[in-house]
Amino acid sequence: MDQTVKDSTSSSNLQLRNLTKVFGQGNEKVTAVDSINLDINPGEFITFLGPSGCGKTTTLRMIAGFETPTAGSILLDGQDMSALTPDKRPMGMVFQSYALFPHMSVYENVAYGPKTKKMPSAQVRTEVEDVLESMSLTAMANRAPNQLSGGQQQRVALARAMVMRPRVLLFDEPLSNLDAKLRAQMRIEIREVQQRLGITSIFVTHDQDEAMSISDRIVVMRNSKIEQVGLPAEIYLRPASVFVADFIGISNFLEVASVKPSSAGMAKVAVLGKEIDVPAHKDALTTKSILLTRPESIRVKRAQASNQTISGTQGRVKQVVFYGEHVEYRIETELGVIIAVVSDPTFEEIVKVGEYAEFSFDPMRSWLLPADTH
Repeated sequence: MDQTVKDSTSSSNLQLRNLTKVFGQGNEKVTAVDSINLDINPGEFITFLGPSGCGKTTTLRMIAGFETPTAGSILLDGQDMSALTPDKRPMGMVFQSYALFPHMSVYENVAYGPKTKKMPSAQVRTEVEDVLESMSLTAMANRAPNQLSGGQQQRVALARAMVMRPRVLLFDEPLSNLDAKLRAQMRIEIREVQQRLGITSIFVTHDQDEAMSISDRIVVMRNSKIEQVGLPAEIYLRPASVFVADFIGISNFLEVASVKPSSAGMAKVAVLGKEIDVPAHKDALTTKSILLTRPESIRVKRAQASNQTISGTQGRVKQVVFYGEHVEYRIETELGVIIAVVSDPTFEEIVKVGEYAEFSFDPMRSWLLPADTH
């Protein structure tokens, strides 16, 4: 009997339960995805983020049906899809390579899916014209893929997935072939389309900026496991581990001389010769701890000429990089080199290489982490 997934026009809930993928046998076994569990809400935009080899793409391929799970299940609105082939899953896939048919026009590329589903010709024409218009591709309908820019080809790939009215939309690093400016523009377009249609979406990338700007929640993966799931702000400001903090953005990790309990969710730490209260991870009081301070929360000013030493909250500037809207400093301190980012400085405020600088930071913008969560 032909197995398929029941039709639905509503946004779908996707659940991963103990999802596992092992490649090879015996001594050659490699666990690519290790018993991950995740609930993705209807209409949510989830991004899998992590370094190469962490398991994010294998997870996406199992959801799509291109890889068979070794164990676990993939539930779409409660129905297990693990045994279904890709064509039986109500999902659309946008690939890194676009995967457009070079001998077909834009219209024919987008119409290919509905035709294989044996839709009536009139319905195919209506569906294709609607999606081409929504993606601003109507004027390009008769062009071949090689007559399009990279961004236009990406829109055709998205239109081809959207025309099938998927309940889940999957993106496999779809913007990695575009230049930085076009990549930023395309992620805005993808997000707008996804929000307008309310389709549950899963996006895979290794680009932190991409993940931060496009996601409802981010799933950070490491060594085949989920390291943290959270809102972009949670991932950046309240990372669950040193790995997450180090992987997302630029981090300064300051050694603390002592740690004591303070009020709820806070700890009193001694750092750089001062005792301050800082927000703390729930496990930071029970093990060796380290203080995360982001570069943009550090303030920098030129030290007085009478005090040219490296001690406490003073150091020597090793590098200055001017970006226009901000300046990035690398400052040698008694705890090692720290990175500071100062926005919109005046010309006179910029401290030069070799000069001494005083630095400070707001304790409430720091985050105490267990040091052994590498």
